Amino acid sequence: MADQRARIADARLYLCTDGRLERGDLPAFLDAVLAGGVDVVQLRHKGLEASRELELLAVFEEACERHGRLFAVNDRADVAYASGAPVLHLGQDDLPVGFARAIVGPETLLGRSTHAEAEVEAAAADPETGYFAVGPCWPTPTKPGRPAPGLGLVRHAARVAPPGAEGVPPWFAIGGIDERNLGEVLDAGARRIVVVRALTQAPDAAAAGDVARVLAARVRAVPLGA
Repeated sequence: MADQRARIADARLYLCTDGRLERGDLPAFLDAVLAGGVDVVQLRHKGLEASRELELLAVFEEACERHGRLFAVNDRADVAYASGAPVLHLGQDDLPVGFARAIVGPETLLGRSTHAEAEVEAAAADPETGYFAVGPCWPTPTKPGRPAPGLGLVRHAARVAPPGAEGVPPWFAIGGIDERNLGEVLDAGARRIVVVRALTQAPDAAAAGDVARVLAARVRAVPLGA
């Protein structure tokens, strides 16, 4: 757990992606974005059978081992346990943290989604929180029907959990973030970001790696405590 906590504290760019089943380029895509500066990559592909998800996670694990990065499972504590994933991300409506911890054991880092001020405050104060995500900053098709609390919630997170402060779990702004609006997110106080379409909708794996390189450089150019 100490290693996972140190690596998530250093992480600045987190990617959520599906299994690239339509494009059929998952290994090349993961290599490109991880080489470009993605620190954590999460498989978020709804509706997969557990066996298929485990097959895809084996590809994630291999790529992350080559690049020295973290991979994450979305929602499924059983799949996280079976895959040996270092990170499990839980939404507000997923399995409660205590039950998830009982399944995955003590070594898995637990992430949380937060969409309201009270949820941010609860995640920041919970010793089980390995990190949390704050948003959505803008409406996003990956979460249809979910209202976006916007950058006001990011500003609240920056006040109650200042990035880089001792004893504060790392947190990432999420939701519609790309090269065009990244400056607004950083100005609101975020120092770590989660992206989806900014990379997954790139024309090909090489282009995704190029975008990752730009985003990672811009985020890392701002010190955590600035």
